[in-house]
Amino acid sequence: MQFEISRDALIKPLQLVTGVVERRQTLPVLSNVLLALDNGILSLTGTDLEVELVGRVGVDGGSSDGEITVPARKLMDICKSLPEGSLIKFSTEDGKSVIRVGRSRFSLSTLPASDFPTVEESKGSFEIKVARETLKSMLDSTSFAMAQQDVRYYLNGLLLEVAPDYLRVVATDGHRLALHTEKMAVGVAAKHQVIVPRKGVLELSRLLTDGEDEVSLVIGSNHVRVRTQNFTFTSKLVDGKFPDYDRVLPKGGDKVMLGNRQDLKQALSRAAILSNEKFRGIRLMLAKDELKILANNPEQEEAEDVVAVEYQSSALEIGFNVSYLIDVLNVLTTSTVQMILSDTNSSVLMQATDGSPALYVVMPMRL
Repeated sequence: MQFEISRDALIKPLQLVTGVVERRQTLPVLSNVLLALDNGILSLTGTDLEVELVGRVGVDGGSSDGEITVPARKLMDICKSLPEGSLIKFSTEDGKSVIRVGRSRFSLSTLPASDFPTVEESKGSFEIKVARETLKSMLDSTSFAMAQQDVRYYLNGLLLEVAPDYLRVVATDGHRLALHTEKMAVGVAAKHQVIVPRKGVLELSRLLTDGEDEVSLVIGSNHVRVRTQNFTFTSKLVDGKFPDYDRVLPKGGDKVMLGNRQDLKQALSRAAILSNEKFRGIRLMLAKDELKILANNPEQEEAEDVVAVEYQSSALEIGFNVSYLIDVLNVLTTSTVQMILSDTNSSVLMQATDGSPALYVVMPMRL
């Protein structure tokens, strides 16, 4: 196997693929990247057995096909250390992979490509086409609400729901929920739900930063696969039942508050400084056209901030984890946000005021 490729063409797919590879592996081959050359197309594959990413890039002439695995981080570090515009000459000699760049020469250990695990296509899969921007927006607006290392393992991921006329993603950690629905003709006969693990969601979001306008989303019984022109991303699914999110959505809230997103975020961030470091609790006191934010901590320190808002309902006092409110305000993009409340013990429903397809639910705290 041998080929020539410019450093600049190789480094981007290599960076993305290396991001999937875990530093500490039980199987030595999992810290390697699989290089496979076929008809002038070089495929780079990285996996941690849960997530697999394949990047593709064209190579210059004078190549010979083949496949081999080499240490991912070392190859990445070598490419990073080379000057921009360098031409890399790659070949395999005596069981080693040799990289020549100008007067520099590097020899890397290899493991056979046959040892490298690949994810098989799962049965019963169906494919839908989604705009890249839409899919990225859906992941970015909800992924913050996923649980981290929760014993309820099905919460450590994102629910992907496909129905005949919409695509929906839902994330929750039991204390807050984020939901984003996009109306589209999906072309499936019935509703279908799968849970994509946390690492898969974060890697996919990173991958969708740029590229062509449409991606192919393949959903199988135990894998989800996203194909673009330059990449194929595959993730195992979480085997579990996601909670019935519809029961969590607050119904019948009669108190509506409209506020400037930036003003609210800044006031909450200031109050958070003196909130309890462990529980992060703050108290919101709503009165006519005014929101008072109160925080205190075990050191008897206090913060009080008043924000002008649009609010015409009866006075209400309610407690929240301030971090959860700030997280929502960080992903909303409109200048004005809406909060719908009913009473002290009920969750708040937050959303943008422009009819955005994303909804956020935050449970109250007893303070």
